[in-house]
Amino acid sequence: MKTVLIGVGQAGGKLAAALQSFDQQMGFGAVLGAVGVNTAKTDLQSLPFETVLIGQDRVNGHGVGGDNELGAEVMDADKTEVMSALDGRVTAETESIFVVAGLGGGSGSGGAPVLAKALRRVYDVPVYVLGILPGEDEGAMYQVNAGRSLKTVAREADAVLLVDNDAFRSSGESMSEGFDAINDAIARRVGLLLAAGEAVEGVGESVVDSSEVINTLRAGGIAALGYASAEASDVAEENINAVMSTTRRSLLTGTSLPDASDADSALVIIAGKPDTIPRKGVERARRWVEDETGSMQVRGGDFPLESGRLASLVLLGGVERSGRVESFMERARAAIEEAETEEREDPNELWHNDELEDLL
Repeated sequence: MKTVLIGVGQAGGKLAAALQSFDQQMGFGAVLGAVGVNTAKTDLQSLPFETVLIGQDRVNGHGVGGDNELGAEVMDADKTEVMSALDGRVTAETESIFVVAGLGGGSGSGGAPVLAKALRRVYDVPVYVLGILPGEDEGAMYQVNAGRSLKTVAREADAVLLVDNDAFRSSGESMSEGFDAINDAIARRVGLLLAAGEAVEGVGESVVDSSEVINTLRAGGIAALGYASAEASDVAEENINAVMSTTRRSLLTGTSLPDASDADSALVIIAGKPDTIPRKGVERARRWVEDETGSMQVRGGDFPLESGRLASLVLLGGVERSGRVESFMERARAAIEEAETEEREDPNELWHNDELEDLL
């Protein structure tokens, strides 16, 4: 699926850069171009593609300070400038546009829904949002921002591919190391999904193409993506168990959204050397995903790829009912209620505090 990336906000810009880098390293050619958009000038300086600084008349390049309502207002005011940066990048070859954003910050969570809506009005290709959920330890403001943004962006985009930070974070990592590792993991998963059917060597029996990705996401709403890999034997028949085990791990423990196993649709992609991919294994994996998700719309196919490993990608569409989404939205609601009901201390009472001595 040939695509153009728009990284909105700090997290979105860094993940878009990781996606472009992975695509270039692998030589897939699925990413046709990328643009970075932010309200903070410093966050754009390290991005390896064209950038657009928005909201200069409101925040003077210093960011919106986590205020996603201001982020939405700024994007709405400057969306024409962002759309102009896409001129020449979205061509007849383009099959989708991905808006990449962290849903917890101000610029990404506020700007992504506004931009997705504007893009859908102009372009005929699907506009997807690759959204990053904040971790549980990232503070109440980020939970509230992400809850509001997720509800809005799911309505404005053709689909939202959701990434849960907590699903990829390892103990002992610094904040910077943790986010870099998450970006690399997501770039590999999404990069392989975009590349399926693009720049490959060899011909598989049933090669996945972009139309199957689009059809899997056609119902809209929230989507998730799972991934797992294992060493491959040179004999296809000996890889049936490997295909089954990687598919199970991809869905049950390797997904971008934990516990997202109930889905409206799914796509199972087995990547590896064509001669090592067992036809029986692919069909068994597809039927297992069908049983596990309860969906009758489960597609399956190959991704011919020169590698000594076999990998299973499982794309799930319509996972709004998953326990992880529901628990996150409940946490966001609780954060909103706590902020609204929190009692503020009357500053005048400070002068009557017996524990404080008079200054004079």
